[in-house]
Amino acid sequence: MTPACTSTAQQPCLPDDDTVARVWNEATLDAIRRDFPAPTVHARNLFHLSAAMWDVWAAYDPEATGYFVDEDLTSRSPNQDRAVAISYAAYRVLRSRYATAAGAVDTLRELDDTMADLCLAVDDTGADGDSPAALGNRIAAAVLEHGRTDGSNELDAYVGEYVSVNPPLVVSEPGTEMTDPNRWQPLSLEEAIAQNGLPIASGVQAYVGPHWGRVTPFALDPAPDGLPIDPGAPPYLGDPASDAAFRAAVVEVIEASSRLDPATSDLIDISPGALGNNPLGTDAGSGYNTNPATGAPYAPNLVPAADFGRVLAEFWADGPASETPPGHWNTIANWAGDQISDLRIGGTGEPVDRLEWDVKLYFVLNGA
Repeated sequence: MTPACTSTAQQPCLPDDDTVARVWNEATLDAIRRDFPAPTVHARNLFHLSAAMWDVWAAYDPEATGYFVDEDLTSRSPNQDRAVAISYAAYRVLRSRYATAAGAVDTLRELDDTMADLCLAVDDTGADGDSPAALGNRIAAAVLEHGRTDGSNELDAYVGEYVSVNPPLVVSEPGTEMTDPNRWQPLSLEEAIAQNGLPIASGVQAYVGPHWGRVTPFALDPAPDGLPIDPGAPPYLGDPASDAAFRAAVVEVIEASSRLDPATSDLIDISPGALGNNPLGTDAGSGYNTNPATGAPYAPNLVPAADFGRVLAEFWADGPASETPPGHWNTIANWAGDQISDLRIGGTGEPVDRLEWDVKLYFVLNGA
């Protein structure tokens, strides 16, 4: 709950329960749920918002370095000023990014209402001087300027040129014709509905972000000469060097799909004692020996394997009103953070306040 406005643009009505970083993160997730699902685009928006909030936080810390804007300001009430500056930066970035998105009317209304709830004037657009509002506006302008030249083609609705070499597969008709089995084939459906419930006019699947390898990375060093970061060729059917790997991957998908049959009775232990503790970059962990809070082993949690697999698939497949995979990681992080009262960055050092925790959490998470 937010109290009734009794403050000025330099002293916002702060939320009772959440930080302003959390407020603007949640507003972004709402905007994503209304928009067409484009995980690449939304991941970029989440990071640029997070970087803007970090730059505000860093401006009032003598040792921190900003990402887009690196300034050093002094304040008698740094968190109060951070709240104001974060709000202006977030408001300007999000209002620009979602102005023409699906659900824009509701999204822009929510952004305006959020500023009103915080008792901040949206017409305070000045970017000169050391006021928190000016700092937030400057940072937003730098973020938006960067986005015009980062390779995303934001100015042309993020369109990247790609033509499928395979004709659409008409799902309602028997048979399959392909020009190249090693290339993507869009599906043609009699009725197509996007993940957020919005209809797709043609019924033919569309691609998202074929040019995204040329977008300036968030945390990686960009490739030299502006070339895409190239992970190397995938395995190809019929290629002597990689045919076996291609077939093995297909079989792995078929085997995983077979375990979704609700008629099967196999059980799986999904407790932390059996799942997790994965080596970096893998899904090969076998769980944890003990619960760090109690020192005792985790009790088994046996569930039908098919149920567990279908729940996982439905969650990551993004049904109606989904915040897409990058947004999922934010909802997971928000939930996990809510369970913690002793906030220490990396689990060590002195406790930090919730605003510092949220700003650093979003910056690192969405950068990754």
